[in-house]
Amino acid sequence: MVLCPLALLLALGATALAEPLRFVDCGSKDGSIQEVNVSPCPTQPCLLHKGTSYSINVTFASKIESQGSKAKVYGEMLHVDIPFPIPEPDGCKSGIQCPIQKGHSYSYLNKLPVKSEYPSIKLIVKWELVDDQDQMLFCWKIPVQITS
Repeated sequence: MVLCPLALLLALGATALAEPLRFVDCGSKDGSIQEVNVSPCPTQPCLLHKGTSYSINVTFASKIESQGSKAKVYGEMLHVDIPFPIPEPDGCKSGIQCPIQKGHSYSYLNKLPVKSEYPSIKLIVKWELVDDQDQMLFCWKIPVQITS
């Protein structure tokens, strides 16, 4: 019977680690965000360590049909968007089965690499996914701090 409480404790611990982030929706027009996860990011603002890559998982529902999608990521400082390169901008190669269907939910999966040469700074990460008409499937923002 010792295994039952231990299993419950482990399950609760795993749930706590996978808690969704608080984010700001910054203009999702053609989709609605259900959940945003950045891993590892146990607290906010997310501490992003230089030389580390972070997993991004966004669950969203599409309000439109689209043949494809493309991610655009920015570091926002003083209301200026500075492009942040990501390894795979194509949403159809990032967990989304294309073509995108209206009314379906999708899990978008990607990586956010934090390069060693980035400055140590507090900023806002802004992540957009646009459809094949360049309309916003989703857009979210979270505060981060890049650190050594």
